[in-house]
Amino acid sequence: MPKTVIIEEHGGPEVLRVVDASIGDPGPGEVRIRHEACGLNFIDVYQRTGLYPMDLPHPLGMEAAGVIEAVGEGVTHLKQGDRAAYSAMPAGAYCEERVMPAAQICPLPDGISFEDAAAMMLKGLTVQYLFHRTTPLRSGDTVLFHAAAGGVGLIACQWAKSEGINLIGTAGTDEKCALALEHGAAHCINYRTQDWAAQVRELTGGKGVNVVMDAVGADTFTDSLDSLKPLGMMISFGNASGPEPPFALTELAGRGSLKITRPTLFTHIADHQTCQEMARMLFGKVKTGAVKIRIDQRYGLDQVADAHRALEARETTGSTVLTL
Repeated sequence: MPKTVIIEEHGGPEVLRVVDASIGDPGPGEVRIRHEACGLNFIDVYQRTGLYPMDLPHPLGMEAAGVIEAVGEGVTHLKQGDRAAYSAMPAGAYCEERVMPAAQICPLPDGISFEDAAAMMLKGLTVQYLFHRTTPLRSGDTVLFHAAAGGVGLIACQWAKSEGINLIGTAGTDEKCALALEHGAAHCINYRTQDWAAQVRELTGGKGVNVVMDAVGADTFTDSLDSLKPLGMMISFGNASGPEPPFALTELAGRGSLKITRPTLFTHIADHQTCQEMARMLFGKVKTGAVKIRIDQRYGLDQVADAHRALEARETTGSTVLTL
């Protein structure tokens, strides 16, 4: 029987269990997909710990790539034998095979490997909505991007460079900063050894940045607001260091009529056609070489707890995949 990873209680990596799963036939609007590789993301940690509560028991995992094994009634954009990839609800991508809704599963072009696809769907679609669907960005604008050497960050560095956007990154070691610079960041600041907020002000001539893109959360929130120019936009799209502290909306006025948003990928891709268009833009960036997917960690499905430990300890760079 196909293997899948579930949790029966919220907690640390030790609650992850690999079990046998019963896989049926797809119903209307569904497909059965056999995975070749699965991706690892911080949302998986949030769900495991209960920061994002789930009904239990529940499988984990939000992105994967593989081959369509069967197609249910009404599915027209996929057929048996197609290569495909996705980042989609419901969670359950840490598995060898599953039945799931088809609307957010995307045909995978030839020339993009299953591992690259599994490593980039959630991260790459996130970067797509950050740069194209959240607030207007133009060539010459400057953004501050935290965790610039992570899986989302390295894609963002390349995406920014491909569109003439100046990206100032932060990372936790000099090696990670060098990696971000190698991938297109205009500058990268080691937040452990430098006052990154002061450095951002210096790099922008005291003006601040147009946009902050922050998946770190509690550790960076207030200084990120202070790094924005008047009328700037704060995009909080993750909580790797914990949830942001409460704050009064009047603080946005006092800092220069700032804007703030907390988007999720799954709102942006809820519409089938929009999801497919976003994926085509991502695939185009990869196929042209504007964005190269860097996979620095590979684990077997039975090593998923070790993968979570490494991600939470910030020991990873680039993307992590579970190989099948």
